Amino acid sequence: MDGFSPPVAAAPTTLEAWFRRYGAWLTPILRRRYGDLAEDLTHEALLRAAARGSETPNHKAFLLTIADNLARDHMRRQRRESTHATKSEPLTPRTTPASQEQLLQLKEIVLALPPELRDVFVLTRLRGLTYSDIVELRGIPLGTVKDRVRRAFALVSAAMGDEGGPCDDQQ
Repeated sequence: MDGFSPPVAAAPTTLEAWFRRYGAWLTPILRRRYGDLAEDLTHEALLRAAARGSETPNHKAFLLTIADNLARDHMRRQRRESTHATKSEPLTPRTTPASQEQLLQLKEIVLALPPELRDVFVLTRLRGLTYSDIVELRGIPLGTVKDRVRRAFALVSAAMGDEGGPCDDQQ
């Protein structure tokens, strides 16, 4: 030891040791920074640190970095989901109401869609459910929901012969 650098603290060896040593210290800090996310961030950061068995000289800085990255990822995910939710809002009325013929045409087109595409199209465009709602309701992956909505929208748009009509997805 050169006398200038502090001794490296031994990394806790088990998950329980990480929680005992740093859990009570980390949670209040994260609560001030991230509010209600603090408990989840603390647990996830400690799990990840324990899995790595960090040999870093500063375990506290390591844990804070993990927690900050987790919070950043969480916020990105929320932004992404809220963006998708706004894109999947139900149909809104046009400035001029659709004619009876147009409504009948739309109904026929939607009924002619393959069942899996029709299902997600009706749930998002006519019932106003978000992609996340459909994932929970139907038990299918988010990517599948997005793909089916995109394909259904493309088919309906093409059949209606309209660019940016009442079903415009803006994706």
